[in-house]
Amino acid sequence: MGGLHHISSGKIVLGDCVDVMNGLEAGSVDMVFADPPYNLQLAGDLRRPDNSLVDGVNSDWDKFTDFAAYDRFTSDWLTAARRVLKDDGSLWVIGSYHNIFRVGSILQNLGFWILNDIVWRKANPMPNFRGTRFTNAHETLIWCAKDNAKRHVTFNYAAMKELNEGLQMRSDWHIPLCTGGERLKNDGLKAHPTQKPEALLYRVILATTNHDDLVLDPFFGTGTTGAVAKRLGRRYLGIERDHEYAEMAEKRIARTPPASAAELLSTPSKRTAPRVPFGALLERGLLSAGDILFDPKRRWQAQVHADGSLACDRKRGSIHKLGASLQGAPSCNGWTFWHYDMEGKLVSIDVLRQKLRDEMGAPG
Repeated sequence: MGGLHHISSGKIVLGDCVDVMNGLEAGSVDMVFADPPYNLQLAGDLRRPDNSLVDGVNSDWDKFTDFAAYDRFTSDWLTAARRVLKDDGSLWVIGSYHNIFRVGSILQNLGFWILNDIVWRKANPMPNFRGTRFTNAHETLIWCAKDNAKRHVTFNYAAMKELNEGLQMRSDWHIPLCTGGERLKNDGLKAHPTQKPEALLYRVILATTNHDDLVLDPFFGTGTTGAVAKRLGRRYLGIERDHEYAEMAEKRIARTPPASAAELLSTPSKRTAPRVPFGALLERGLLSAGDILFDPKRRWQAQVHADGSLACDRKRGSIHKLGASLQGAPSCNGWTFWHYDMEGKLVSIDVLRQKLRDEMGAPG
């Protein structure tokens, strides 16, 4: 596996995830997404009120002799994953109340730095058939950096905001379980008991990787991570010890449409766009000295001066300082605070700034 950097699109490796990861080049992976066994500790079959059998998790790969055995397993695969992560890479792990608290503790003991915990709220959870507990309607994802060295870890904030209709993405995600045509089946039964919805992986991968990054999934299963990585133009490396799951994953990913053009797969951040001073709007004739600007509620009127400053109520300053002063606030984003009147409708001056950026061929 020393030729890791030659993975042009994707690769599935059959074997034990710890052994395979220990054979990879250190610091070679951009992101790890892990959906490990949950150690559900089920005792007997689970049946519905009509006595029909629930198609749950009863595979040998989810069975451990005790918590100590599960903790050793968790520590081993997390240690291997930490070694292959790049210094500025990140790791995601998903679990339920059965295991996620033990996983979180071991993560911290190994030096990982937790960035967020995400609650995946299932839109269509399985009911609690016995009526003895609350319906288990969520799972938890932990997103963490390799350590607390304050390196830049990829987070595509602008993409998440656009995905959420212009609002900051929250840490509770309302996404349905994997059902319908997306759910892989064998003879009418679930091919894999814990197949995750592609919508969940889409959000994870879009948020914390970039085009052509390498995503490692040490518990690949039927290949959800690989399918979404392919759609988003990321490379993937899947490790799976069950050859039947690996074969299903390979066929599934082969059916997955390839990624769109690279420029369609990223959202430019406004922080990386070139700085446009307010005075540039006057230089280009988009505004003129003497023009009047308004706040969104027309409480204040400010007159534009030739040097790019604004004046209102015997106060004068930049678009940011004057806006803050008038509101009695410590700061103000003048680009979104000040508006000009266009045929009776207020329009943010940020529209004019974007016009200049477009003319410069710069991202918004």
